[in-house]
Amino acid sequence: MKVAGELLGNLHDAYVAGDRAYDAQALVQQLQRQGCQVVIPSNPTRKTQREIDRHLYRERHLVENLFQLLKRFRRLAMRFEKLAESFLAFLHLGSILVWLR
Repeated sequence: MKVAGELLGNLHDAYVAGDRAYDAQALVQQLQRQGCQVVIPSNPTRKTQREIDRHLYRERHLVENLFQLLKRFRRLAMRFEKLAESFLAFLHLGSILVWLR
């Protein structure tokens, strides 16, 4: 969370999806100033809850699940491939295996 503002500093006119851990008022305001649509649910302890697009939030969850499934392939998780082309080839292979499952 400490460097999220810096990492997202050059992002403009995009959808930014994240989990409740990124629900900081400073980050949300920065993203809104940059023209981004924020899809981060509010912390349950907040007095006013922010409305989010539930469909886009579900899409974020699906992408996160894909990364979790890909991490099960040890070769990808440990980054055994030193060349970017080889790593990308195994990433494609792992994605195909996840899709076929």
